Amino acid sequence: MNVLLVDDEPLELDQLEFLIQPMFPLWNLYKAADGSQAMAISQKVPLHLAFLDINLPGKSGLALGEELRAQHSDIDLIIVTAYQDFHYAKQSIRLGVEDYLTKPVIESELVEILQKYQKSPALAAYTRIITDAMNIIHQKFAEKLNLADLASEVHINPTYLSRRFHEEVGVSFSEYLMQYRIQMSKKFLLSHPDWSISTVAERTGFNSQHYFSTIFRKVVGKTPKEYRDKGNVS
Repeated sequence: MNVLLVDDEPLELDQLEFLIQPMFPLWNLYKAADGSQAMAISQKVPLHLAFLDINLPGKSGLALGEELRAQHSDIDLIIVTAYQDFHYAKQSIRLGVEDYLTKPVIESELVEILQKYQKSPALAAYTRIITDAMNIIHQKFAEKLNLADLASEVHINPTYLSRRFHEEVGVSFSEYLMQYRIQMSKKFLLSHPDWSISTVAERTGFNSQHYFSTIFRKVVGKTPKEYRDKGNVS
Protein backbone atom coordinates (compact mmCIF):
# COMPACT_ATOMS: atom_id res chain seq x y z
CA MET A 1 0.00 0.00 0.00
CA ASN A 2 1.38 3.39 -1.03
CA VAL A 3 0.73 6.18 1.46
CA LEU A 4 1.40 9.89 0.96
CA LEU A 5 2.23 12.16 3.90
CA VAL A 6 2.05 15.90 3.17
CA ASP A 7 3.11 18.60 5.64
CA ASP A 8 5.42 21.59 5.36
CA GLU A 9 6.81 20.91 8.86
CA PRO A 10 9.55 18.22 8.69
CA LEU A 11 9.05 17.19 12.33
CA GLU A 12 5.35 16.56 11.71
CA LEU A 13 6.21 14.36 8.71
CA ASP A 14 8.78 12.41 10.73
CA GLN A 15 6.32 11.92 13.57
CA LEU A 16 3.67 10.49 11.26
CA GLU A 17 6.24 8.20 9.65
CA PHE A 18 7.52 6.92 13.01
CA LEU A 19 3.97 6.26 14.27
CA ILE A 20 2.67 4.56 11.12
CA GLN A 21 5.62 2.41 10.05
CA PRO A 22 5.69 0.03 13.06
CA MET A 23 1.95 -0.63 12.64
CA PHE A 24 2.23 -1.23 8.89
CA PRO A 25 5.79 -2.29 7.99
CA LEU A 26 4.74 -3.28 4.46
CA TRP A 27 3.37 0.17 3.63
CA ASN A 28 5.46 2.48 1.43
CA LEU A 29 5.45 5.98 2.92
CA TYR A 30 6.13 8.92 0.60
CA LYS A 31 6.69 12.37 2.14
CA ALA A 32 6.08 15.77 0.56
CA ALA A 33 6.38 19.32 1.90
CA ASP A 34 3.90 20.95 -0.48
CA GLY A 35 1.39 20.33 -3.25
CA SER A 36 3.97 20.36 -6.05
CA GLN A 37 6.05 17.61 -4.43
CA ALA A 38 2.90 15.65 -3.64
CA MET A 39 1.65 15.76 -7.22
CA ALA A 40 5.07 14.75 -8.54
CA ILE A 41 4.87 11.63 -6.37
CA SER A 42 1.26 11.07 -7.38
CA GLN A 43 2.23 10.96 -11.06
CA LYS A 44 4.84 8.25 -10.44
CA VAL A 45 3.21 6.03 -7.81
CA PRO A 46 -0.31 4.57 -7.47
CA LEU A 47 -1.53 6.05 -4.18
CA HIS A 48 -4.04 4.39 -1.84
CA LEU A 49 -4.08 6.73 1.19
CA ALA A 50 -2.99 10.32 1.89
CA PHE A 51 -2.54 12.35 5.07
CA LEU A 52 -2.90 16.02 4.12
CA ASP A 53 -2.11 19.05 6.24
CA ILE A 54 -4.69 21.75 5.48
CA ASN A 55 -2.33 24.70 5.81
CA LEU A 56 0.21 24.11 3.03
CA PRO A 57 2.26 26.69 1.09
CA GLY A 58 0.81 27.42 -2.33
CA LYS A 59 -2.42 25.46 -2.13
CA SER A 60 -4.45 24.09 0.76
CA GLY A 61 -4.55 20.43 1.66
CA LEU A 62 -8.19 20.33 0.59
CA ALA A 63 -7.34 21.68 -2.88
CA LEU A 64 -4.54 19.13 -3.08
CA GLY A 65 -7.00 16.42 -2.05
CA GLU A 66 -9.23 17.31 -4.99
CA GLU A 67 -6.30 16.96 -7.40
CA LEU A 68 -5.24 13.65 -5.89
CA ARG A 69 -8.80 12.34 -6.09
CA ALA A 70 -8.89 13.28 -9.78
CA GLN A 71 -5.82 11.09 -10.40
CA HIS A 72 -6.66 8.27 -7.98
CA SER A 73 -10.43 7.92 -7.68
CA ASP A 74 -10.24 5.33 -4.88
CA ILE A 75 -7.70 7.15 -2.70
CA ASP A 76 -8.61 7.62 0.98
CA LEU A 77 -7.95 11.13 2.31
CA ILE A 78 -7.25 11.97 5.95
CA ILE A 79 -7.00 15.65 6.89
CA VAL A 80 -4.44 16.75 9.48
CA THR A 81 -5.15 20.21 10.88
CA ALA A 82 -4.60 22.55 13.79
CA TYR A 83 -7.84 24.31 12.93
CA GLN A 84 -11.36 23.72 14.23
CA ASP A 85 -13.32 25.47 11.48
CA PHE A 86 -16.79 24.65 10.16
CA HIS A 87 -15.88 25.95 6.69
CA TYR A 88 -13.07 23.40 6.44
CA ALA A 89 -15.40 20.70 7.77
CA LYS A 90 -17.96 21.40 5.03
CA GLN A 91 -15.32 21.29 2.33
CA SER A 92 -13.97 18.03 3.73
CA ILE A 93 -17.41 16.42 3.73
CA ARG A 94 -17.93 17.47 0.11
CA LEU A 95 -14.55 16.00 -0.80
CA GLY A 96 -15.36 12.69 0.90
CA VAL A 97 -12.58 12.83 3.49
CA GLU A 98 -12.28 9.65 5.55
CA ASP A 99 -11.33 11.28 8.84
CA TYR A 100 -9.61 14.12 10.68
CA LEU A 101 -6.48 14.28 12.82
CA THR A 102 -5.78 17.38 14.89
CA LYS A 103 -2.30 18.64 15.65
CA PRO A 104 -0.33 17.70 17.58
CA VAL A 105 -1.09 14.16 16.40
CA ILE A 106 -1.90 11.84 19.31
CA GLU A 107 -0.85 8.23 18.77
CA SER A 108 -4.07 6.72 20.18
CA GLU A 109 -6.20 8.80 17.78
CA LEU A 110 -4.04 7.78 14.82
CA VAL A 111 -4.27 4.11 15.82
CA GLU A 112 -8.05 4.35 16.04
CA ILE A 113 -8.30 5.85 12.55
CA LEU A 114 -5.97 3.24 11.03
CA GLN A 115 -7.68 0.20 12.58
CA LYS A 116 -9.90 -0.19 9.52
CA TYR A 117 -6.85 -0.77 7.33
CA GLN A 118 -5.61 -3.57 9.58
CA LYS A 119 -8.92 -5.37 9.05
CA SER A 120 -9.32 -4.85 5.31
CA PRO A 121 -7.54 -7.41 3.10
CA ALA A 122 -8.62 -5.52 -0.02
CA LEU A 123 -6.49 -2.56 1.02
CA ALA A 124 -3.35 -4.62 1.49
CA ALA A 125 -2.79 -4.04 -2.26
CA TYR A 126 -0.14 -6.75 -2.73
CA THR A 127 -0.28 -10.33 -3.96
CA ARG A 128 1.15 -13.13 -1.84
CA ILE A 129 4.35 -13.25 -3.91
CA ILE A 130 5.06 -9.56 -3.45
CA THR A 131 4.12 -9.67 0.24
CA ASP A 132 6.56 -12.56 0.73
CA ALA A 133 9.26 -10.72 -1.20
CA MET A 134 8.79 -7.56 0.88
CA ASN A 135 8.89 -9.55 4.12
CA ILE A 136 12.24 -11.02 3.06
CA ILE A 137 13.56 -7.54 2.25
CA HIS A 138 12.47 -6.32 5.69
CA GLN A 139 14.22 -9.26 7.35
CA LYS A 140 17.42 -9.28 5.28
CA PHE A 141 17.93 -5.64 4.28
CA ALA A 142 21.27 -5.55 6.12
CA GLU A 143 22.63 -8.46 4.05
CA LYS A 144 23.87 -8.57 0.46
CA LEU A 145 20.50 -9.00 -1.20
CA ASN A 146 19.96 -9.07 -4.97
CA LEU A 147 16.98 -9.75 -7.20
CA ALA A 148 18.14 -13.25 -8.17
CA ASP A 149 18.45 -14.32 -4.52
CA LEU A 150 15.07 -12.83 -3.68
CA ALA A 151 13.41 -14.56 -6.65
CA SER A 152 14.94 -17.86 -5.59
CA GLU A 153 13.51 -17.49 -2.08
CA VAL A 154 9.97 -16.89 -3.37
CA HIS A 155 10.42 -19.57 -6.08
CA ILE A 156 9.76 -17.51 -9.21
CA ASN A 157 11.73 -16.22 -12.19
CA PRO A 158 13.75 -13.01 -11.48
CA THR A 159 12.43 -11.23 -14.58
CA TYR A 160 8.83 -12.00 -13.61
CA LEU A 161 9.44 -10.87 -10.02
CA SER A 162 11.02 -7.63 -11.22
CA ARG A 163 8.01 -6.83 -13.41
CA ARG A 164 5.42 -7.76 -10.77
CA PHE A 165 7.27 -5.86 -8.05
CA HIS A 166 7.33 -2.66 -10.10
CA GLU A 167 3.68 -3.04 -11.15
CA GLU A 168 2.39 -3.57 -7.62
CA VAL A 169 4.74 -1.49 -5.48
CA GLY A 170 5.34 1.34 -7.93
CA VAL A 171 9.14 1.26 -7.72
CA SER A 172 11.77 -1.31 -8.66
CA PHE A 173 13.17 -3.90 -6.26
CA SER A 174 16.47 -2.00 -5.97
CA GLU A 175 14.72 1.34 -5.34
CA TYR A 176 12.51 -0.19 -2.67
CA LEU A 177 15.48 -1.88 -0.96
CA MET A 178 17.37 1.42 -0.93
CA GLN A 179 14.34 3.30 0.46
CA TYR A 180 13.90 0.72 3.21
CA ARG A 181 17.60 0.81 4.13
CA ILE A 182 17.49 4.61 4.41
CA GLN A 183 14.31 4.39 6.47
CA MET A 184 15.91 1.93 8.89
CA SER A 185 19.12 3.97 9.05
CA LYS A 186 17.08 7.01 10.15
CA LYS A 187 15.60 4.97 12.98
CA PHE A 188 18.97 3.55 14.00
CA LEU A 189 20.59 7.00 14.00
CA LEU A 190 18.07 8.23 16.57
CA SER A 191 17.48 5.06 18.59
CA HIS A 192 21.18 4.10 18.87
CA PRO A 193 23.12 7.33 19.54
CA ASP A 194 26.07 5.22 20.69
CA TRP A 195 26.50 3.67 17.23
CA SER A 196 29.01 5.32 14.91
CA ILE A 197 27.90 6.39 11.42
CA SER A 198 30.00 3.52 10.09
CA THR A 199 28.13 1.04 12.29
CA VAL A 200 24.75 2.37 11.13
CA ALA A 201 25.91 2.01 7.51
CA GLU A 202 26.99 -1.58 8.12
CA ARG A 203 23.79 -2.49 10.00
CA THR A 204 21.65 -1.23 7.12
CA GLY A 205 23.44 -3.02 4.28
CA PHE A 206 25.72 -0.32 2.88
CA ASN A 207 29.19 -1.31 1.71
CA SER A 208 30.92 1.81 3.00
CA GLN A 209 30.30 4.81 5.22
CA HIS A 210 31.08 7.18 2.35
CA TYR A 211 28.50 5.59 0.03
CA PHE A 212 25.94 5.51 2.83
CA SER A 213 26.47 9.18 3.66
CA THR A 214 26.25 10.17 -0.02
CA ILE A 215 22.97 8.31 -0.57
CA PHE A 216 21.53 9.45 2.76
CA ARG A 217 22.19 13.10 1.99
CA LYS A 218 20.70 12.75 -1.49
CA VAL A 219 17.49 11.17 -0.15
CA VAL A 220 17.03 12.96 3.19
CA GLY A 221 18.67 16.31 2.40
CA LYS A 222 21.00 16.10 5.41
CA THR A 223 24.10 14.12 6.32
CA PRO A 224 23.56 11.27 8.80
CA LYS A 225 25.27 13.36 11.51
CA GLU A 226 23.09 16.39 10.79
CA TYR A 227 19.97 14.21 10.91
CA ARG A 228 21.03 12.65 14.23
CA ASP A 229 21.96 16.02 15.77
CA LYS A 230 18.64 17.57 14.76
CA GLY A 231 16.75 14.59 16.15
CA ASN A 232 18.58 14.85 19.47
CA VAL A 233 17.86 18.55 19.71
CA SER A 234 14.15 18.12 18.96
